Amino acid sequence: MRNILITGCSSGIGFETARILKENGIKVYASARKKEDVEMLKILGFDALLLDVTNAQNIKESLQYIISKDGKIDAVFNNAGFGQPGAVEDISVRVLKEQFETNFFGMHEVTIQILPIFRKQGYGKIIQHSSVLGIISLKFRGAYNASKYAIEGLADTLRLELLDTNITVSTINTGPVTSKFRENSLNNFRKNIDIENSFFSKIYKKEVKKRLESTDDGGLFNLPASSVANVVLKIMNSKRAKPRYYVTKATYILGFAKRVLSTSLLDKLLNKI
Repeated sequence: MRNILITGCSSGIGFETARILKENGIKVYASARKKEDVEMLKILGFDALLLDVTNAQNIKESLQYIISKDGKIDAVFNNAGFGQPGAVEDISVRVLKEQFETNFFGMHEVTIQILPIFRKQGYGKIIQHSSVLGIISLKFRGAYNASKYAIEGLADTLRLELLDTNITVSTINTGPVTSKFRENSLNNFRKNIDIENSFFSKIYKKEVKKRLESTDDGGLFNLPASSVANVVLKIMNSKRAKPRYYVTKATYILGFAKRVLSTSLLDKLLNKI
């Protein structure tokens, strides 16, 4: 039976991917960083792991556990991540580092620890969860934008370095998808941004908080979390996975705009979003 390690399975995309892959006969090692979420996953029938991607020893122990159970690892979906809203000038270095620790360095640590396993067994699939914001940038999302752009650069480079192997690297660029991402982002916004004393205070209160506090996921381009899960399933079932997968119309439209528009025109378009 094929298996996969998925990070960030407490809810949303990670959870839905774990569920759909399990239903399709793939053995899922679903991981989360909170004990209560791991217990929830176990109750639902998953082989669940307590895994914090910012803890290198934790990652090592998790990979060793999977090898001890199955003797192999077929794939990893580096899904764990979060959003930190706020204007660039309101993001402290500390907060930016926290964003990168999970979204970028954590992903990298999992990747470099699993690569020796893949090389030894002669195959493996690395699935990196990026975003439409790894292709284009939107205002008040600077920290998140930067972490996803970093993923793009590292994934593209790694893919080149693995071209002569049976190890594939696939990047998923997800657009607006229903999950707890917005709710968690709002918590980080309140926690780490000095809203009252910011130059953008009025905009924060009028636009940013309103967007983050909204419970309406019925946007024109919004898709359910299963849309990403189905792409991961497609990758698992592919003999040779593609290097990149777009999810949502927004990703296709903005990706196309990035390729054909001048920087000035693209900036005017993005400033309206």
